[in-house]
Amino acid sequence: MFPVARAALSLAARRVQHTAVRQAHHKHEPNFHDKYGNLVLLGGAAVFATVWGYVFTQAGVEWGLSPVGRITPKEWRE
Repeated sequence: MFPVARAALSLAARRVQHTAVRQAHHKHEPNFHDKYGNLVLLGGAAVFATVWGYVFTQAGVEWGLSPVGRITPKEWRE
């Protein structure tokens, strides 16, 4: 192995080991996402479903506005 590549590999391995040791001794306290992430996600999904449920059922939007098959041409006048 080339000396430069060996030094780079050794440095990378040492950095990974250092990070692993630092994380092992670090006390992780839950942040906002750990505490409330699933609750916020479920709440957003409920609001999304409620709003679109209202739009599809109560807003009076006429779906399928394509005139294909419903309109027949008038007879040509000469």
